[in-house]
Amino acid sequence: MKQWIDKIKDLKRDQILMILLAGVLLLVIALPADQGTDTAAGSRQEETEEAESYCSESEILERKLKNILGQVEGIGRTEVMLTLKSEGRSIVEKDVEQSQRKEENGEEGSAASSSEINSSESTVVEKDMHGNETPYVTEKLKPEIDGVLVIAQGAGNSSVASEITEAVMALFGVPAHKIKVMKMK
Repeated sequence: MKQWIDKIKDLKRDQILMILLAGVLLLVIALPADQGTDTAAGSRQEETEEAESYCSESEILERKLKNILGQVEGIGRTEVMLTLKSEGRSIVEKDVEQSQRKEENGEEGSAASSSEINSSESTVVEKDMHGNETPYVTEKLKPEIDGVLVIAQGAGNSSVASEITEAVMALFGVPAHKIKVMKMK
């Protein structure tokens, strides 16, 4: 070990710099390459989207409403429940093909004709890089909310309950008579 230290002391500044650069180069080569420019915020967003893909639309909306109401001063801890008229739907692109066939049969002095229209449609699909086909969605309709129940610690205060009702009306377009705000025990 002492021999190594003596040899390092005998090296010149340029030689030490070259050895350090070679070591850094070896480390860079040994590290796995990143497949994209993934930031910490981007990876957190992907994790959230992946977790949300396993939840229903109502569960996602409930979680978001609960989180946002919990941040408002005076409301405190909250629980939220939504009832839906519909879960929402996706409208996919369709290719429509129409063909028309006309026949004219006429005898002496009389004319007869018939026409036939054939129509067929097929769903437009897009392929991902793995060759999987998914329908091409042109529009995604949000779920229709039928009613909202909010249980909050601060709901005993009438102004807080009123603010919660107004927030739910603004976010979801639900009339006030379909929103119930209750005090948490």
